[in-house]
Amino acid sequence: MYISVNISHLILLFFRNSKTINKNETNNSVPFSLVQPGSYISKVYVKVQNPLEASGCYMERVHSKVRRAKEGLVDMVAQGLSGEKPVALVESEQMLCVGSSLTGFGEVVLEGGQVIRLQAPQDGRSYILVPSDYRSFMDRHEASANLWKRLTAVTGLTGATLLAGIVYNYFGKQDDRSR
Repeated sequence: MYISVNISHLILLFFRNSKTINKNETNNSVPFSLVQPGSYISKVYVKVQNPLEASGCYMERVHSKVRRAKEGLVDMVAQGLSGEKPVALVESEQMLCVGSSLTGFGEVVLEGGQVIRLQAPQDGRSYILVPSDYRSFMDRHEASANLWKRLTAVTGLTGATLLAGIVYNYFGKQDDRSR
């Protein structure tokens, strides 16, 4: 099974400010199954429902092409009316290849007593597919949380030091005046 996403971007030049707009986006997807490698029971698998709703960078770019924008009479008139000048058309295709390692986080539903389905949670929580295992995903997030904890501690200590310095200078000057 595969997931294929073909995205065409149109890069416009508008008064020297470039912006990218999606001119055409084609999404083709097929529900696929996650099977644990080396499992003894081949009948146990997890069917991934609506994989394009999931966040995470799990697809590989298999095609990318940049083309110059067309310059014809009709295009020049359209540019004059809109004030936007197309510069390039970027085509890219991303695909989840067969045999890729993938971990999913979402709502697990037992379907018909035999099939397990992974889908977006009904309560609005995140639905994530990642191209790594659970432990490396958690390690990455724990490292990020530790970084924020350190930054919070450094900021708190800096703020407390500045406040102590200001209070010391204020009360130190009052002691000099009272003498």
